[in-house]
Amino acid sequence: MKITSVEIDHLAELSNFSLSEQEKQNLGQDLENIIGYISQLDELDTKDVEPTYQVFEMENVWREDEILPQETDRDGLLALAPDAQDYQIKVPKVL
Repeated sequence: MKITSVEIDHLAELSNFSLSEQEKQNLGQDLENIIGYISQLDELDTKDVEPTYQVFEMENVWREDEILPQETDRDGLLALAPDAQDYQIKVPKVL
């Protein structure tokens, strides 16, 4: 696949890079090499190969949800706040 200078200019603009002409030529060649290397994967016969979702076995570790008794009540927690009104903690406005 041939990478054009317009495409390289577009990539440089998206990346906020300023490239010299030599750097643009080098980048174009590097990108062509990378795309060529990756396109070799199209030649592989993967018809009977199952997709790999993970490279090693992983398993979720589940635990039972438990509701533990609390040692305080709402009034006790509100008493810790610097300012409270109508069972709510008052904070400065944030805009």
